Order: sequence, then C-alpha cells, then structure tokens
Amino acid sequence: MSVSRSAQAALAVLLAGSVAQGVLTTAASARGGLDDVPPAAAVATATPDKPFDGDRTSNLDKASGPDKASASDPSLPPPATGLEAVTPSEPAKADPARSEAPSPERPAVTAAPTAPSDPQAAAVFNRLAASAPLLARLTTKERESIQAFYALGAFKPVWIVDGAYTPAAKAVAARLAAAPEDGLDARAYPVPALPKAAKPDNPGTGESAAGSDNLAALAEADLKLSAAAALYARDARGGRLNLAAISRLITPTLDLPAADTVLSSLAGAGGSAGDLLQAYNPHSPGYLALKSRLSVARAPAVKEDARPAAAALRLPPGPALRVGMRDARVPLLRAHFDLESRKAGTLDAPPGDAEEYDSGVAAAVAGFQRSRGLPGNGVLNVQTVVALAQGAGQGAGQAGIVRPVGDDAALIVNMERWRWLGSDLGPDYVLVNVPEFRLRVFRDGRQRDEARVIVGKPDSRTPLFSGLMEYAVVNPSWYVPPSILKTMLPKIASYGGSTWGGYEIVRRGGHVSLRQPPGEKNALGFIKFMFPNQHAVYLHDTPNRSLFSRSERALSHGCIRVDDPFRFADVVLPNWTEERLKKLVGKGERTIRLEHKLPVHLAYFTATVDDGGSYRTLPDLYGYDAPMRAALGLGGGGAMARVSPAIRPSEPTRRTAEAVSVPAPPKPRHSAVPRRAVRASAEAPAPEFGEPGLWTPNPAPVSRSWW
Repeated sequence: MSVSRSAQAALAVLLAGSVAQGVLTTAASARGGLDDVPPAAAVATATPDKPFDGDRTSNLDKASGPDKASASDPSLPPPATGLEAVTPSEPAKADPARSEAPSPERPAVTAAPTAPSDPQAAAVFNRLAASAPLLARLTTKERESIQAFYALGAFKPVWIVDGAYTPAAKAVAARLAAAPEDGLDARAYPVPALPKAAKPDNPGTGESAAGSDNLAALAEADLKLSAAAALYARDARGGRLNLAAISRLITPTLDLPAADTVLSSLAGAGGSAGDLLQAYNPHSPGYLALKSRLSVARAPAVKEDARPAAAALRLPPGPALRVGMRDARVPLLRAHFDLESRKAGTLDAPPGDAEEYDSGVAAAVAGFQRSRGLPGNGVLNVQTVVALAQGAGQGAGQAGIVRPVGDDAALIVNMERWRWLGSDLGPDYVLVNVPEFRLRVFRDGRQRDEARVIVGKPDSRTPLFSGLMEYAVVNPSWYVPPSILKTMLPKIASYGGSTWGGYEIVRRGGHVSLRQPPGEKNALGFIKFMFPNQHAVYLHDTPNRSLFSRSERALSHGCIRVDDPFRFADVVLPNWTEERLKKLVGKGERTIRLEHKLPVHLAYFTATVDDGGSYRTLPDLYGYDAPMRAALGLGGGGAMARVSPAIRPSEPTRRTAEAVSVPAPPKPRHSAVPRRAVRASAEAPAPEFGEPGLWTPNPAPVSRSWW
C-alpha cells in the first residue's frame, strides 16, 4: 500500500523525536500498520511558511473519533506547531491533555518532536523553524518537502562534514555556477560560503562564545544549498514561469520533481551529483542544438587587434551559390579570402575552373559566416553578401570588441519551451511546431515523415500542450459547437424540417443539435486523429486543400489541419496503409484505435537549428516571445524581430496526392415547410466550411476529386 507525500512528511517529523516514534509505533500496531494511520491524526504539524490554523484543528479533532474534544474548548492548551524553535536544553513538553493511551477508536496524538541533542542538528532544526525564507522563490510545498527530507536524517547536515563541503556538495555547487550553459540564471541559485571555524575560548572543554553562531551559519549554508539544488531541478523541468500569465492556452503538464526526491538522489551521489542535477534539463536533440548555439554565441569575444582586419567586399547581384555551381563572382571571393585562383590539379583530375564554387571556397565562406554569427553552411546567400559588404568594422562593440551577431534571448526563450515537453520525448511521437506550420512524425527516435499544417489564427490560437493520440475516425461527422448553435436555436426551434443548409437537425429530448454528415464537404474532411484534451482540439483533414500552398497558414479556429492526412495516417496507425484507409472513404464512420497511444506535442519554437546545423528564426505568430523575455528577466520588453514572410525559409515541395473516386452523397430529402420557415433558413448563416467553430459565408464549390 502506498503512502501519500503528506503522510510521508508527517511520519518523517514523527520519527525525529523518540517520544513521537514510540507513540506512532503503538498507534500503527493498533490500526494494523503505518499505512492506516491518518496523517492528520498522527501529528499536528505546521511550518514557518504555513502556520497552524483552525481548519487543521478541526480536521485533527474529526480524526480523533466520536469522543473528540472541541477545538474551541478554552481548557485545552494550544495545539503544537510541529517544528517550533527550541534549544537542546529546553525540550518541548508533552501535552498531558493528549497523553491518553491509544486505541482503535482514538488514534494517538503526540506533542511536537523535541530538538535533536546534537548541537549542529539542533541548529538545522531551529533554522527550519525560523520564519526567514531560505530562497525567495522557494514555495511552501518545497520547504515542507525539505523539512521532511532533513527529518528523516535526524536534522543532520547533508552537505557539510567537519566544517567543509562534501564532494557531492562541491559537484552540486559547480553545476549551479554553470547554470547559464542551460539558459538558466546562476544568480537564482546562490552557493553559500562556509563560515570560518570558531576558535574555542576554553581549549579544555572546546566551548566557544562564537560556537553557537558558527553552528547556525553552517546550518544556514547547508539548507540554502539544498534549497538552491531543489530550485534548479524545478526550473530545469520548466517550473520557473507562470505560464497562465503568458496565455491561458499554454497548458503543458510539467513533470516537476519534489524537493525531497531531488535531495535524496544528490546527497549520496558523491562527485557525480552535478551530472545528476544537470540531467533534469531536456535531452532532446532540438534543445541540445540550441544549447550548443548559445555556447558559441557566448564564447569569449575576440579583440580587433587579435586578427587582421578584413576589407569590405562588395559583390555584384546574383543567385545564391552552392558547391558545384559556376559564377563570375567566385574569383572575387578567392582573392578576398586569399585562396588560389583555381583548384590545383592532381594525377587523377585536371585543375579546377576559376569560376567554380568548390569546397575550398565554401569552407572559407563558412568560416566567415561563423565569425559573423551566421549559419556556417558555406552557402553564399543574401545575408552573407551583406556581411561581406560591411567588412570587419561593422558589428564592433565597445572597447574594440567584435561580438558575434545573435540573440541570446531568442535562444533562451526557445530552450525554455523545450522544457515544457519533458526531459525525454521518447522514441515515438508527433511534434507540431505552430509558427513553422509543420508537423513531424518520429519513430524509433528518427524522423519518419513531415507534413504542412494549418494552425489557429492569432485571434483563435492553437493551444500548446502535450496529449496522447488514442484513435482515428474515418468518415467523421461534425456537430456545430454550442457557442454557434445557441445563436440559431430560436430559428431552428420554429423550423419544421429535418435538415438545415446541408446539416441534419438532431432532436433528443429537449436538446437540439446540428450534425454535418460525413462526406467531401465535411468540415473535418475524411479523417480525424483524436488525442482527448481540455481544449477539444485535434488533427484532421479538410476539404480546403488549396490553402496548404500558402506560406502563411494561420487560418483555422484552433485545430490543426493536416496536408495529405492519409499518408500521415499510414505512419501513425499500425497495420493500416494509405491505400487500405482510402478504401474506407464513403463507407460510413469507422473508428480505428491505436494499439499504443502516441504522444502528440503542440509546440511553439521561433528559433530552431535544423538537421544541417543551420540556425533559423520564425515569426512570433502569437506574440509570446516578448512576455517570455520579460518574465525570464532577459530585458527588451518589445517583440522580437519578426522574419518577413517574403524571406521565410523555403519549404519542401508539397506532395500532391493522387485523386480518388468518392461515392456521390445521397441528395437530402426536403419536406414542405411554411413560408416563414423558408425565410428563416435564408437568413441563417452559411454552413461551417473547413474548420469547426468558424462559420464562413459562401463556400467555394468543391471538386469531386477530394484532393
């Protein structure tokens, strides 16, 4: 039988005192085991961050059985607060009013545990009972968890032995100092300095007037290092921002580790404790690529006098050059980078062409690109031509320092977004990058497929979260959302027909709904992929497939429309090929369940590093970058520089699927309706076409070829 975290914390405090431990054992034997002891009945505890209140007293009395004492009884002494600051010479006294023999009807209730007899442990005990915070951002729950962790160790220091830090403490401190490597702020995790050992006034007894202050300082350092480690682990998992303040549509399920779990794993890890702490950061390739880019951007700046100044090179206009191409600008590049006029010949090959853009020229261009903070891909593109025209003098900072061009804040913001997806994405998952309008499918850790998608408009945004795809539906129906239907109910109620603008009117009891039957005009297309979530969004097909040819595809009401959905289904649905699925079109609604649920991540990355190592930025579609920069303390309250749609990175050529024949849907049967009802139908909004939740008038005619 498992024990809840609150029960573990209460039991930990009980175990710290010998009196509490004995009573707990008696109560456990009477109740049949520790698992059966209610936490509130076992001990009444409070922390400096969470004082004892009347509700806890009421809960305690309710747990005491039918003959409970009233919390308002003035004859009873005030309840114990758990970790009250006491000294070893003044142990807490047991409450005689609560010293009754335990019984199955009335569980034992004990007084607060006494401070440990060991002076150093007592100093830790008293510091935990003090009202001063350990760290400003440490939550009450985390402090309670730290208290429980120390109680299990009889409040002895974890990181300090004989006045010095242990190897595990030094490894943790080193990792905290290196927090900027992962885009975190080292100032948020201060490593306390150890006090100097106090010299005893009486060498014979070892007593010192400053001894108590020294013990208190050691306790402070030990606890603050624990607090810093716990806070680092929480932030590494994505817990340093209030995401609801950025948008209510950002709702990832964060796997935040408990403080006691973190400290338990680190305390006994010795010199590898730092590696364990760093492992709370994401391990996904996308995160590691941004981390590497951040490391390069933060490399020590190079002084101008440390390298020869390069003159500006103004090249005539021309296309982007890649290895193997010929161009009249190549000789100018060779002279600029001090290369041979042509590639030297060998026994097997003649000398190269002077105008050939070979690997040697590309390598020189790549080195120049990296020195200017550009993607070092060796392609002579527009950005590189502009940088060459600027020369070495451009971009020089203060005091003659040449710094790489780049935006650290953009990297840190997007590294933070990787934390929302968890530390490890696993081998199989679907990743939708909303600002990129693309979906990727990964199997066994490798990308298997990608597709263009249509996402929510800025005023009807696609939410950001992770879910589990459970099933797909071929030939789905669609029901008009209540938010739209309520505006039409008066007209529908007076309408006597069974259809409304191509929709079926469904009456069940006193409820009325509009259903769009399956077919090529259905708003969901021929297939939808379901991963239940609080936002009621999903992946689906659409009859408006011409929209996928646009470069800007923020057109939906929140759901994600998938280009070539049957090819996508071929990858995510086991045992169902694209051809087999298309044979189901027009044969009635069919649900296909996945044998293993597939994670789906709806993400928002405006800065990425692609497989070729090229750094890419994307428009901040929903305006999330600026508030995140402000919340992370990165400055620059304004929005990030947006990439013009005209220079959006080119996409792979869209695959055009072959047309399939679709059975013609039966013509709807119309019953005779009164003239008044006909007018109501004419005044009704046009049917929803292409996306649930968004009515668009005058839909364009749809071809029989549903592609």
